Parts: sequence; structure tokens; C-alpha cells
Amino acid sequence: MKFLIRKTPDNFIKSVNDEISSILNRNFNSLFPEFVNYENTAEKFSMPVELHEHEKEYCVKAEMPGIKKEDLDIDLDKNYITINAKKEEEKEESEHNFKKSEFKYGEFARTIYFPEEIDIDKTTAKLEHGILNIKAPKKEIKKETTKKLAVN
Repeated sequence: MKFLIRKTPDNFIKSVNDEISSILNRNFNSLFPEFVNYENTAEKFSMPVELHEHEKEYCVKAEMPGIKKEDLDIDLDKNYITINAKKEEEKEESEHNFKKSEFKYGEFARTIYFPEEIDIDKTTAKLEHGILNIKAPKKEIKKETTKKLAVN
């Protein structure tokens, strides 16, 4: 016996969307198995940042819980900053039969690009309470003066 189910536009669109997603996921996962958990991996090894632009400088805040100053490496260029950090897992002996850890370990990297050049000589960084604060002054562009040229 067959049943007829009335499909409203909302149900129809949802069912078509679910079916297309299922087909794409199944085929993509079989063609590219190395990318199956890419989304989870990217989330695990990223650091949240905030970027504020002020009149004379950029301020970058990066959340870095459990990171020590010695484990930070910051590279500067004229229009970007790359933050590299390493957090090693602490080994501890336990008598428990099971253990769950949601802490993130490994190497983290993030590059922040700026729309204009920064003064790398005056850029400063400070790590305090798990928050990295970077102040990157904008590079002063010397305006060329205009000159009137006399015609002979």
C-alpha cells in the first residue's frame, strides 16, 4: 500500500535540499577522503581574533589561552602580521579508566592582512591573561609637496 503525503513548499524545498546535501557529501567524501573532517580540523587549530582600525593604528586582539610568551612567534611585514603559537599537551598519569579532554593542543597560525602599510619598527605586542594585544601603527606616508614650474 502506498501513502500519499502532501508536500507544502517548505517541506518540498527542505526535502530537496536534504537530498542534494546527502548526495554531495557522499560523493565528495568518497572522492576526497583526506578532506572529510577538514572543517573540524580547521576549527581545532585556529585562534579567534578581533581587529580594530583607528585613525593612526590597527589593534589586533588574539585569544590564546594557555600559551606562554616563549611559545609565540610573530612575523611582521609591511602589510601583514603572522602569529604562530605552539601549545604542547601536558602529560599526566591517571588512575582513572577513562579520560575526556576538550583542550586544544598543537601549532596555531593566523595571518592578518592590512589594507595599508604598517610601521613594523613601532609595532608592539603584549600577552596578558591569555589575550595577545598587538598595536601596529599605520606607516606615515610622506606627501609630496607640489611645486610650480616656471615656463621659459
